[in-house]
Amino acid sequence: MTSAHERRVALASLIGGSIEYYEFFIYGLSASLVFGKLFFPSADPLAGTLLALSTFAVAFLARPVGGWLFGHFGDRIGRRAVLILTLVGMGGATTLVGLLPGYGAIGVAAPILLVVLRLVQGLSVAGETTGGFLLTYEHTERGGRPGLFTGAVSTGNVVGLLLANGAFFLVNLLPEDQFLRWGWRLPFLFSAVLVGVGLYIRTKLAESPDFAAVKAAGRVSRNPALEVVRRHPLRFLGVVLVTIPQSIFFYVASVFSLSYAPKAGVAASTVSLIVMVICALLVVAMPFFGWLGDRTGRPRVIFGAGLVVMAVAPFVWFPLFDTGNPVLLFLGFAVLLGGFAVNYGTQGMFYPQLFPAHLRYSAIGVSVAVGGVLGGAFAPLIAIWLLGTSGSWVPVACYMTGTATIAAVTTLLLRPRTADSAAFVDESAAVRS
Repeated sequence: MTSAHERRVALASLIGGSIEYYEFFIYGLSASLVFGKLFFPSADPLAGTLLALSTFAVAFLARPVGGWLFGHFGDRIGRRAVLILTLVGMGGATTLVGLLPGYGAIGVAAPILLVVLRLVQGLSVAGETTGGFLLTYEHTERGGRPGLFTGAVSTGNVVGLLLANGAFFLVNLLPEDQFLRWGWRLPFLFSAVLVGVGLYIRTKLAESPDFAAVKAAGRVSRNPALEVVRRHPLRFLGVVLVTIPQSIFFYVASVFSLSYAPKAGVAASTVSLIVMVICALLVVAMPFFGWLGDRTGRPRVIFGAGLVVMAVAPFVWFPLFDTGNPVLLFLGFAVLLGGFAVNYGTQGMFYPQLFPAHLRYSAIGVSVAVGGVLGGAFAPLIAIWLLGTSGSWVPVACYMTGTATIAAVTTLLLRPRTADSAAFVDESAAVRS
């Protein structure tokens, strides 16, 4: 494989992932600012907002199903075809949200259609998250730089977050009545342009060489998800456990921090600005740590080191947060999300080494999706509840540290596979014994 080819594959996956998360996050911003008024007007303002935010949570619950569905076809018909489908699904659903009439025009059908489209988004992003870095890994592993390229692809979530916030910053410059009437729709409609660019690049790619080899050898699994659970249950459970703190730390930093800011005497706008700056730095940091995985040949060690930093970080972050000093606050967020960057930037190289090629998409897709639900879907609520019932940040920090510690210990037990000849090792025997 040439370097130009590797760069093209990584760029296609990065663009696809950035588009998926851009669309995912603009929905979340709209749920907070717009949807309660347009799609749930019969409720009081607070209840309307809560109902709108509940549609945001629907996507998290759909992720394991999406991980299974797209993982199944990714292992049976190929990575490339599934990634085209996820991009079309996400882009189509997002564009339709931008065209969806409000409650005043079509009544109860409006919120129902909103939930359906959100489900499609959740299903699609689960397939994209795994498929993008998996296609990149399988195209670049023979060139010796899979960590660098998958690390770059891993920045798709923060690039999407930055694009979404930038788009909403621009449309929020409109007068409020125009913003509510048509301005909020522009970021959704713009996604159609982004998807067109992504599809143009993605359709030019070749199929994964690993999947092509599996297909040529006649080793395509009839039911890959079931085979993963039966033959590799410990590795599957391990990836679930190590994924949980990733989601917790990201959503505590980006969501819970806004709720904690008033308690620390810090303006929410200051916190949002700091998070955006840190996310911009992560775009550089994640590929660096992926590159470090290439240089050392030990991505598992670097991945685990990130979890060790994450285990310590909450007890640094909260005290610095409480100072109210913007410089110290920035330093605290850098520590909190720095460990996340180490961990997240190396996962694209580490996870594929745990499973045989004919089961990778399903194994990683479902386990990462389940870990994301157990972590990200509930982290802000758990953190707010712990803070409210105790009146202290210490239980929240213990919750975060506990999950990171469990993940770090689990990482020690998750050893990469040494050869494809071990593809059918039956770990269920170890469970039975």
